[in-house]
Amino acid sequence: MITTTVRHMKNFVKNYSESEVKVREATSNDPWGPSSSLMLEISDLTYNTVSLLEIMNMIWHRMNDQGKNWKHVYKSLTLLDYLIKNGSKKVIQHCREGLFNIQTLKDFHYIDEAGKDQGKYNLTRSVN
Repeated sequence: MITTTVRHMKNFVKNYSESEVKVREATSNDPWGPSSSLMLEISDLTYNTVSLLEIMNMIWHRMNDQGKNWKHVYKSLTLLDYLIKNGSKKVIQHCREGLFNIQTLKDFHYIDEAGKDQGKYNLTRSVN
């Protein structure tokens, strides 16, 4: 509840667009994955040129998070996979242009409080 409130406040203060807010929600640190209905909404927005740029920029931004925000990275890959399959063909073009951002994740790791490497376990499955 608190993280949702903080996220809403940050969205307001940073004046994020509807597209950016949806990507932030889909790639949050919440313990569940992005809903299929939310990913469908985002994929529909990829057919709008301005929204597509906002979506891809936010995905690249979230993909660069580290440490305790490993879920941002993992969920960004999940969302990106969905968008490649269901969004505008221009998503693929953006992925080709941003391939370096994806390839750098092969070395991503994050050891959680229980000593489990969440990055290696989760992200390696998504990148491969």
